[in-house]
Amino acid sequence: MLEHAERVKQSLQGGLIPAVPVPRYADGRIHDEAQAAYASYLARQNIAGVAVWAHTGRGLHLQPGQRRDILRLWRSVLGPSRIVIAGAGALPDSALSMAARIERWRIDSKRMAEEAIAEGADALLVFPPVLLRELPAHEREEAAAEYHRDLARLGIPLVIFYLYEGAGGWSYSLDLLRELLSLPHVIGIKIATLDSIMTMQNIARLLAEEFPGQMHITGEDRMFGYALMRGAQSALVGLGAAFPNIQADLIRAYRVQDYARFLDLSERVDGFAEMTFTEPMDKYILRMLHCLVFAGVIPQEAAHDMAGYEMTEQELTSIRQGIDKYRLY
Repeated sequence: MLEHAERVKQSLQGGLIPAVPVPRYADGRIHDEAQAAYASYLARQNIAGVAVWAHTGRGLHLQPGQRRDILRLWRSVLGPSRIVIAGAGALPDSALSMAARIERWRIDSKRMAEEAIAEGADALLVFPPVLLRELPAHEREEAAAEYHRDLARLGIPLVIFYLYEGAGGWSYSLDLLRELLSLPHVIGIKIATLDSIMTMQNIARLLAEEFPGQMHITGEDRMFGYALMRGAQSALVGLGAAFPNIQADLIRAYRVQDYARFLDLSERVDGFAEMTFTEPMDKYILRMLHCLVFAGVIPQEAAHDMAGYEMTEQELTSIRQGIDKYRLY
């Protein structure tokens, strides 16, 4: 298991992991042909692997059979040389009592993790256990730590997920992060604070000073280049879902100290992010699907997201113009 964890970390080092969306018809059904075409397209790009069942792929809303088919497709297309990270978590059943909700949620979360392992996932991205925030203050952090300990017992590499609360995350304290980063099989943390630069800096400093062996994986779509400057060694981002090569080039430029190229690429990546990761923020998934349409990867009929957003002609024109302006491919 230690050898496998090191392989995953080596693959992540300097690499880009797109969090992939799921192309759908307007009625919500998964568009299988578009999904296959999308996987084939990304496999030809400069990526270290993909993240499936994450927020970008509406992972917590997928049925088990859908999750299985999605992971199998990506595992097959990417082959053994690149990694597949799978989201792990569950949606609580609001019809149950609090104690029953937590118990059912724990069972469902662990089942999702076990399904990922059975289908060949290389690592798990652990969704923040936001249900536990409803516990009394003196209980919630220990419950969160125990939840991660339970998943760590499965023996697969874990990536902690620091996600800002506006996107359904949990603002973990530094003490809780210390406990989580000390768990066996944890290989790093994905940091996605969106607009809290101080939080990102504080976690980056914690990693650099106290956990130098843990991976700093940025999820900061809106401050991608700066996250690299603060120690991010790789990226796991929804921003990479359509045009990953420019972001992979940005990571490489910083790592080889080609700072003139880094500044040029950073300006272009930031422009792309400002165009696609904007309010309403959750609409970014639909925007990325339309980027794939404009790139000729998937058909228009497959550019739908289960959240029900619609794109205006003005938004579509802006995206088309941005793709050209920022020379994304």
